[in-house]
Amino acid sequence: MEPTLIYGFPLGSSMGLVAALEWLGKPYRLCRVDMMSEMHEPSYARINARHETPAIVDDQGRILAETMAIASWLEARDADRRISFDPLSHQADRMHQIMAYVNTGFTAAFSPLWAALEMEPPDPTLQSTLREWGRDRIIERHDKLEDMIEETPFLVGDKPTLADAVFIGVARWLDFHAIADRSRWPKLAALRERLEADPAVIYATALENGESRQGTGSCIGHVPLAEVISRFGK
Repeated sequence: MEPTLIYGFPLGSSMGLVAALEWLGKPYRLCRVDMMSEMHEPSYARINARHETPAIVDDQGRILAETMAIASWLEARDADRRISFDPLSHQADRMHQIMAYVNTGFTAAFSPLWAALEMEPPDPTLQSTLREWGRDRIIERHDKLEDMIEETPFLVGDKPTLADAVFIGVARWLDFHAIADRSRWPKLAALRERLEADPAVIYATALENGESRQGTGSCIGHVPLAEVISRFGK
């Protein structure tokens, strides 16, 4: 069976994994989940008890959650090295290093902003504090990533890899939360421009927005969440 990626909207970090599947070029299915409603339903705990996306149903019908675990699963099946590198190469080590940073400190810096946005009931004083603290952390984390990356078209070399997939799903949060203009970080801004013009990222973003768009043909359809839960949920 083909793997099924369970990805979230709106603005899910999992958008980049959809792009990665397009770059990989192997058959897959998708399951689109509303993170504001469906993901919080009790039945979703059968997919992920933490009520989070992404998750993937692998080719054996087993469920795997967490971005880094899914990226590792994809890397192990990338025999042609379309989205990764020889595991013993320095490029592979750099890819893993950047992915780890983006998936931890870089992504976590946005947590105070999301907490302030979603706070119920609202607490204006606390929300203001969270936004100020989060803004400072986000800027600092962007500064560090700007320093980490080299003068290459993509995060690791001349092609988009899993590192770029993990990055692009989160990078657009800078604009959504109106933290700072992306031009403050020239290398990151140029990287985002290249990725946002990539057909796989355009395709993944369109699907996330509920639009119909032609991809590579690797995606063989969407599966309703209820079907995924009933067939594969624990």
